[in-house]
Amino acid sequence: MAAPARLTRAVRGRNGRPDVEIDLRSASTADRYKVLTNTVTPRPIAWITSLSKKGVVNAAPYSFFNAVGHEPPLIVLGLLKEPGTGGLKNTASNIVSTGEFVVNLVSEADAERMNLCSIDAPPEVSEIELAGVETVPSVVVAPPRVASAPVCFECRKLVALDIGTQQTVVLAEVLYAHIDDRFVLDPQRLYLDIPAMKLIGRTHGSGWYVRNSDAFQLDRPRSKRD
Repeated sequence: MAAPARLTRAVRGRNGRPDVEIDLRSASTADRYKVLTNTVTPRPIAWITSLSKKGVVNAAPYSFFNAVGHEPPLIVLGLLKEPGTGGLKNTASNIVSTGEFVVNLVSEADAERMNLCSIDAPPEVSEIELAGVETVPSVVVAPPRVASAPVCFECRKLVALDIGTQQTVVLAEVLYAHIDDRFVLDPQRLYLDIPAMKLIGRTHGSGWYVRNSDAFQLDRPRSKRD
């Protein structure tokens, strides 16, 4: 068993207050996970639908997810492996083998169904059926999308990298986007009513989520060259 993370206290110019420092190079897997997931918050949730080669629709939520570019439009996923065997979980296996998936963003109304899809089901069991999730066909990829999701991204894998022993990192291009018409304020300018979507994200601690409802605005400063 790996030793627990070594904690040290050091003053590094933070107004005389010490930092608690953790050397993640020598920390245990559990401690690395705890530090990242308890501090990198809130994290958007990718409720991923994928299709196995046998035709089973898989659905699972992942919060190691974000948009990382727009030309072309790119998203990144961090897909953790089975802790005991180090094998690919159903979502990762489907993405690696077929190259296609859908990212469905999660509203508060879908929270319970999304959470049910996090169950550790065998490959032959569809979480969509298990959780009673309604789906509709996608346009350019084979996996369906979640009908109730306010936003869905049809994606194609560009690269899947096994970095370390416990994760697969997927970089994918967003080919097609679906936005529920109820949340489109101006179709020409693509003004969206994001607060009305009531999107949720992951935060610190096991089973804790946040609502996307407490926002404030800051104007970006301009230089003399602007």
